[in-house]
Amino acid sequence: MSRKAKNINPLVKKIFEENDIENISDAQNIMKDMFKDMVSLMLESEMDETLGYSKYGRNTNDNSRNGNNSKKVKTSLGQIELDIPRDRNGEFEPQIVPKHSRDISDIEDKIISMYGRGMSTSDINEHLQEIYGLSFSTSQISRITDKILVKVEEWKNRPLKACYPFVFLDATYFNVKSNGKIIKKAAYVIVGIDLEGQKDILSITIGQVESSKLWLKELDSLKSRGVQEIFIASVDGLTGFKDAINAIYPDTKVQRCIVHQIRNTLKFLNYKERKAFAQELKEVYKAQDEKTGYTALENLSSKYPEYSPALKSWYTHWTELSCFYEYPQEIRRMMYTTNVIESINSQFKKISRSKAIFPTDESLEKILYLVTQNISKKWTQKIRSWEKILRMLVIIYPEQVEKYM
Repeated sequence: MSRKAKNINPLVKKIFEENDIENISDAQNIMKDMFKDMVSLMLESEMDETLGYSKYGRNTNDNSRNGNNSKKVKTSLGQIELDIPRDRNGEFEPQIVPKHSRDISDIEDKIISMYGRGMSTSDINEHLQEIYGLSFSTSQISRITDKILVKVEEWKNRPLKACYPFVFLDATYFNVKSNGKIIKKAAYVIVGIDLEGQKDILSITIGQVESSKLWLKELDSLKSRGVQEIFIASVDGLTGFKDAINAIYPDTKVQRCIVHQIRNTLKFLNYKERKAFAQELKEVYKAQDEKTGYTALENLSSKYPEYSPALKSWYTHWTELSCFYEYPQEIRRMMYTTNVIESINSQFKKISRSKAIFPTDESLEKILYLVTQNISKKWTQKIRSWEKILRMLVIIYPEQVEKYM
C-alpha cells in the first residue's frame, strides 16, 4: 500500500469499500446522504431538548412528537430533502435548520467566523465535531477559508471617501514561512477618520520589513482609490515617512507619534529614573505653543546633560514632533499619538497568538481581514466630541471642508 493510501481516513476507506463508488458523482451522492443523516440526528437532538425526553423515552409533559414535515434546503453539497420533526404544541424551533429557512450552507460561514477569531484548523474541526458531529480535514477548512480571498481583494480595492482629516499609519510584524524559512513580515495598516467622525480601516498590506518605499506605494494606492485630501497624518518614527507622505499628499501635515517618541527616550534611562524623567518630559509636549515646548526641551537638556543621548532624537525630529502645536487641544489629542491604530494592532496580535507562524502571506492576510471586519462592526459611534473638532477643522481648513462635506 502506498504511503498516501495509509494516510487516508479509515472511515473514508470503509465507506468507499461498502458503497459501489465508481466516480465523483457517486461520491457526492454518498456525501449528501451522510450529511442528510447527520442533520437529521441533530434535529432529533434538538427535539429531545425541546420536549425534555428522547425519541424512545417516556413522555412526562403535555407535549409530544407529531411526525415530520418534508423540506428541501440548499447546502454546500447541493439541494437536500430533509424530514423536519414536529411537536403537537408547535413549540419546536430548530436551530440547525431555522423555520422559513431554505439555505443551511452557512456552515462555511461558521468555519470562516471561527477562523477569524483565531481558532486553528484543528480547533475548528474539534468544535464542529462536538457541536454538529461534522468532520473537516485541515485542507478542507483551508479551502473554505480561501474563498474569502476574493472578498479580501474586493475590500483592498474598494473606493474610498475623498477626504480623511486624520489618517494613522503604522506597521506590525508576524512570523511567516517563506521558501522554507521563517521570516518577519510587516502588515502595513492605514486607518482614517472621515468628515463624519467615523473610523475606517482603509488598507492592510503584507510586505517585507517596513520601509518608506512601500509606504509610498500604499499612499499612491489610496490616491487611486479616491482619497484626495488628508489634513493630518500620524506616523511612527520610520526614516523617510514624511517624504513618502508629502510625495503623494504635499499639503498633509505629518505628526510623529509622541507616545513612540517617549518610549524610545525612556529606553536610555534605568527603570528607577524613568518615572521622574517622564513627568518632567511632559513640560515639552504639554506646552501651549512650539516656542514654549522647545524652551522646555532646552531646559531639560541643561538640567540633565547625562541624558543628552536620550533627548538627541527630539532635536533631530523636532519639525515632525512639533506639528501638533499649531492646533487646538482637541485636535492635538487626536493627532500626536497612533493609539487608534495600536489598538487595532493589539487585536491582531491577540487573534494571531494561536498561530505563531503563518504558512503563507495569504493565510496571514485572510485572518487580518476577518479581524478588521469584526473590529469595524463595533465602530458604530463617531469620535467623541467630533462636532467640536469639526467646527475647528472648518476654521482651519475652510475651503477643503466645504468642498468635501
